[in-house]
Amino acid sequence: MISSLDEHNFPFTSYAPFILKDNKFYVYLSSMAKHSHNLTKNKNSSIFFIEDEKECENIFARKRVVYQCTTNKLARDTKEFNELISIFEDKYGSTVSMLKDMKDFSFFEFEVIKGEAILGFGKAYNLGTENIFELKEREGLKGHQK
Repeated sequence: MISSLDEHNFPFTSYAPFILKDNKFYVYLSSMAKHSHNLTKNKNSSIFFIEDEKECENIFARKRVVYQCTTNKLARDTKEFNELISIFEDKYGSTVSMLKDMKDFSFFEFEVIKGEAILGFGKAYNLGTENIFELKEREGLKGHQK
């Protein structure tokens, strides 16, 4: 899931397929997509991953990760674009093969500023910035109080 801010600073949330490369997330969006417009105007964003309801042990404790990011729209017709589109095509197949020549599509790069992971009751962690999968204990928090 991606959350971006519109021209009135209201959040807009939707989804897009992604790839991960060098601790950065990439999505391929049409300029007609609301996220494309929002992310071009405001580089602040959030991306959210959550465990499927069908596979979780407890609906109140679904595993989830959220990252606060700075977003950058990448230029087409570059070595980086060609590398990313190749990775995207390998992962997602024929739909990307069709979309890759559509000039209104661009890659957006999500660079993680900070994040957190909730892995169950009492299992909340901050995430590293150099290694975005590194779990760091939260300090100074007492947890749930009765």
